[in-house]
Amino acid sequence: MAITANAPQPQAAPDLDPVVLGRRLRHLRKEAGLTLDQAAEAVGATGSHLSLVENGKREPRLSLVSKLAALHGATVEDLLATEAPSRRAALEIAVEKAQRTEHYATLGLPQIKISPRTPTEVLEVIAGLESELNRRMEEQAATPEEARRANSELRQEMKERNNHYPELERKAQGLLDAVGHSGGPLSHHAAADLAEHLGFSVHSVSNLPHSTRSVTDLKNKRFYLSRARNPDHDQRSVLLQAIGSYVLGHGEPVDYSDFLRQRVYTNYFAAALMMPQKETVKFLKNAKAQRDLAIEDVRDAFGVSYESAAHRFTNLATEHLGITCHFQKVHESGIIHKAYENDGVSFPADHTGAIEGQQVCRNWTSREVFSVGDRFRAFNQYTDTPAGTYWCTAVVEGHSSGFYSLSIGLPFDQARWFRGADTTSRSVSRCPDPTCCRVPSPDLEADWGGHAWPAARANAHLLAALPAGAFPGVDEVEVFEFLRAQQGQSHGGGEA
Repeated sequence: MAITANAPQPQAAPDLDPVVLGRRLRHLRKEAGLTLDQAAEAVGATGSHLSLVENGKREPRLSLVSKLAALHGATVEDLLATEAPSRRAALEIAVEKAQRTEHYATLGLPQIKISPRTPTEVLEVIAGLESELNRRMEEQAATPEEARRANSELRQEMKERNNHYPELERKAQGLLDAVGHSGGPLSHHAAADLAEHLGFSVHSVSNLPHSTRSVTDLKNKRFYLSRARNPDHDQRSVLLQAIGSYVLGHGEPVDYSDFLRQRVYTNYFAAALMMPQKETVKFLKNAKAQRDLAIEDVRDAFGVSYESAAHRFTNLATEHLGITCHFQKVHESGIIHKAYENDGVSFPADHTGAIEGQQVCRNWTSREVFSVGDRFRAFNQYTDTPAGTYWCTAVVEGHSSGFYSLSIGLPFDQARWFRGADTTSRSVSRCPDPTCCRVPSPDLEADWGGHAWPAARANAHLLAALPAGAFPGVDEVEVFEFLRAQQGQSHGGGEA
């Protein structure tokens, strides 16, 4: 149900931890010798509502918190304090919070209903085991930890901004206006014109350092691109990303988070050049009015890859079309390579909140599409999940490292704007419930349990620490030697 902008909203208590608050209220109520119903009557609430609050399952309004504070002779600040009121309460909070995590849900363990009769020793054992398990998992995740944290932080930033960056849009449009680009797909020649406008020449070389996609010589104002054909990289896009780094004034990254943010911003900038905001929004709005939105039409209209078109849709969908959505790039093994959401979909995550590297439910569109015979057209499907029903459209594209599905999804009630909303394909996902698709069915277990021993394919990069250096994975010595060699040669301004 839509909520109008002027509708009064419940005022929740600020900085509230419902589990801690609940235990604090229960502690104070029992110290005062009040029953649940007596306390509820005193503050004008029902016993069932106050029970949910004390169990940390309902966030109270600020007005109720104020009444409860007055009842117990405390201040609102006292009730919202983050520390537990007693050691027993601290154990209850630790166990309760552990049971609410995504990680706990994947273990298939029953929920423990904590009551005053639950022995303190039992809570100590559970909390201790949870703490040790987390410690060991942190050790296992120690090498890629910085990347995972940076990814999570950046994904949260993108979600808060609906993946829309007006400042980057303005810079991109200003550059297009400067070279007189009047619309339509941005050709390779036009991309080279952008470089020339900035005082750079473009050079295709056969000996570009293997660890790079492009090298920018700021001293001699040259962009170097590889002459070799690489199906994984559109040379026009690579040039525009290099231009973006220059226009956005990117310097040497101070850490991995800065490096990752620069990558995202330059990719966004390149997309805004290839698919200008004004023209792309007009295209999308016309399609929405006809209830015929399709990512493949954006791809074809602007001469870009499906992945670029899907990313660009997420930049503009919420801000200009009022559509929340999610995007996934999933390897044929089921592992998430990239993901974004602002529509409430529940991506699989590890105990740190990281999404990348997690396995997607077999019943999601991004997995189902791999079994579809017709890969010429997009595959559309509705999926019922614990977070709601989502409509998704997906395609499969090849890459040097295998096949990937690229999917855009959105809540059920927004599917009506899209081509393929009338699909009869439907699936049900119960993940993170492990019985959904992560454990064998009873008949499979009966047939093969204890009779199979698969040899796992271990990817070496999963076991290694992040590459050292300001630009992770780039051999700076090789780059500098390349530039020195190029400076000693005469160049023609060959376009990429």
